[in-house]
Amino acid sequence: MARRVARDRRHRRVRKKVHGTAARPRLAVFKSNRYIYAQIIDDEGCRTLATASSQEPSLRGKTLTIESAAEVGKLLAQRAEEAKVAEVVFDRGGYPFHGRVKALADAVREAGVKF
Repeated sequence: MARRVARDRRHRRVRKKVHGTAARPRLAVFKSNRYIYAQIIDDEGCRTLATASSQEPSLRGKTLTIESAAEVGKLLAQRAEEAKVAEVVFDRGGYPFHGRVKALADAVREAGVKF
C-alpha cells in the first residue's frame, strides 16, 4: 500500500472518533516534506478558529525541523488564546505521534492549551 494511502486510511479511522465542538475544537495537523500546518477547527460550526504554519513570513526561511515545528506550535497557541480557546482535541492527521508532530503538540501544551 502506498504511504499516502495508508496515512489517509489512518486519518479517516481517527476522524470517526475525533470531533471538534465549540467548547472543545479540534487541533488538526498536516505536514508535507517542506512545511507543517496546524489549525484549530470547530467542526459543528464549520469554522477555522486559528491557524499557523511554517510558511508564515517569520518562519519561512527555516527548514522544517523539530524546532521550527515547535515554533509553529507556539504561534498557534498564541492565536488560540486570542480566539479564546483553552481546550482542544488533538488530531494527528494519521501521522505517528513523534518527531515534528509531537514537538508541535508539546509546544501548544506548554503555551497553556489543554488536550
